[in-house]
Amino acid sequence: RLTKLHVARYYERIAAWIVPHVRGRPLTLVHCPQGMSGHCYYMKHSKVWAPPQLRRVHIQEKTKVGEYLIADTAAAVVGLVQMGVLEIHTWNSDFMRLEQPNRLVFDLDPGDDVVWGRVVEAARMLRESLRALRLESFVKTTGGVGLHVVVPLVPHVDWSLCLAFSR
Repeated sequence: RLTKLHVARYYERIAAWIVPHVRGRPLTLVHCPQGMSGHCYYMKHSKVWAPPQLRRVHIQEKTKVGEYLIADTAAAVVGLVQMGVLEIHTWNSDFMRLEQPNRLVFDLDPGDDVVWGRVVEAARMLRESLRALRLESFVKTTGGVGLHVVVPLVPHVDWSLCLAFSR
């Protein structure tokens, strides 16, 4: 029986923690216009109405220019709720340095026959391996069924090096 108001108030309460993670980053959103029980879809480009608190940016893609939303403030995050957004996914770079990631994410999604404890064990093992390389990391839930191990980076290398390292 959760409503948009419940979700909006939740984001207001956690604004000090969420805004630093979304500020300046283009967003990919899970849009659920009919709520949790209705059809949801990933919204990469913003061709729909959005509250004025959200910033629109244009990013050159391979074949076109895409329009993305950025939530720089608590009011912008609450505005996402007003749009019917239930999941907020950020790029791993900010808009000012798109080609230089400032974090690396290892996405640990279990197969159907993998129990949760094994996912947690894998995240811990990965975190220890990263620590051995003097890379600090933290774990966050994905919003789905897995975990993300996130490594903050100083943005000075390009995506190809990050991709090679993560593989």
